[in-house]
Amino acid sequence: MDIQLGRSKVVRRAYGIDEIALVPGGKTVDPQVTNTSWSIGGIEREIPIIASAMDGVVDVDMAVNLSRLGALGVINLEGVQTRYEDPNSVLDRIASVGKDEFVPLMQEIYSQPVQESLIRKRIQDIKAQGGLAAVSGTPVAALRFGKAIAEAGADLFFVQATVVSTNHVGPEGQETLDLEALCRDLGIPVVIGNCVTYDVALQLMRAGAAAVMVGIGPGAACTSRGVLGVGIPQATAVADCAAAREDYQKESNRYVPIVADGGIVTGGDICKCIACGADAVMIGSPIARAEEAPGRGFHWGMATPSPVLPRGTRINVGSTGSLERILRGPAKLDDGTHNLLGCLKTSMGTLGARTIKEMQQVEVVVAPSLLTEGKVYQKAQRLGMGK
Repeated sequence: MDIQLGRSKVVRRAYGIDEIALVPGGKTVDPQVTNTSWSIGGIEREIPIIASAMDGVVDVDMAVNLSRLGALGVINLEGVQTRYEDPNSVLDRIASVGKDEFVPLMQEIYSQPVQESLIRKRIQDIKAQGGLAAVSGTPVAALRFGKAIAEAGADLFFVQATVVSTNHVGPEGQETLDLEALCRDLGIPVVIGNCVTYDVALQLMRAGAAAVMVGIGPGAACTSRGVLGVGIPQATAVADCAAAREDYQKESNRYVPIVADGGIVTGGDICKCIACGADAVMIGSPIARAEEAPGRGFHWGMATPSPVLPRGTRINVGSTGSLERILRGPAKLDDGTHNLLGCLKTSMGTLGARTIKEMQQVEVVVAPSLLTEGKVYQKAQRLGMGK
């Protein structure tokens, strides 16, 4: 429904994940017989969860552990892992400074150049331990290091920036990334993001993306929405991009997964993203809370160290349990942040959905009071959903 914002502007209402609810249908399914598997770039995974390419979330060991548990982790090829031979002392510094010193420290740390030899080493270290080597870089990194990434044996390459499109106007004389050529020539599947609209998602699919990332600014450590004023709430963004996926499949007979990226904290958030049309989700802060995470209980945005316009902050997420407990349980917390796979399977069973595709078809309603209705005592006592 269009809304008249003023005499010169008509706008559309967009919805966030917290504003919707999923409606049970006429049947239920035992969670044990639900199938949560999905495919990205020809790689099958049991858990439709990707750990974000952030320095506080994924390093080599985390990528290996995520692979072992049935999920996927993406390592940031422009972070501390590829700027420093031994990033542990750097991570200790990031975790130890006060909030006022944090951004200047990050700008100092990330001024160290990315080393191609370390890109190759991190990918090879993941592969040597039997993990899936999924790596992420900006379009600039794709131009500089694409060949090295492929030669090192990466399984997936994520091209990620705040906004990526096939129609980019750069400075005169400066090379810009040809996404279609990259997808065609790199030799490994290329995942592209981020976007939030039907038109751009369709462009990226036509360029050859193996999957499309959806989300601008909703991440727990991201400040892009405040700094730039840009973004669309996730429920609407995912639904719009999922419509592009369906139309593109009719056009080309090729199915391109949609990955909801950002603003996802609990199992319920994951379930709602899939119901809006996502095939999987990318999450940062929930994985940063794992005991094995490299962030020492902290989580920060990818654009935090920008030397000219930082668009992220550092948040203290703490450590609440092992990675296995967070992904597969058993849960020791009651707020939906442990056993994320169990949350999804139980929700699917409650909604009568046996597969991810069936979950994408469940009824969704606008429900702003979903998370507050009847929760007076939880909120007052900071328990459960009131934390």
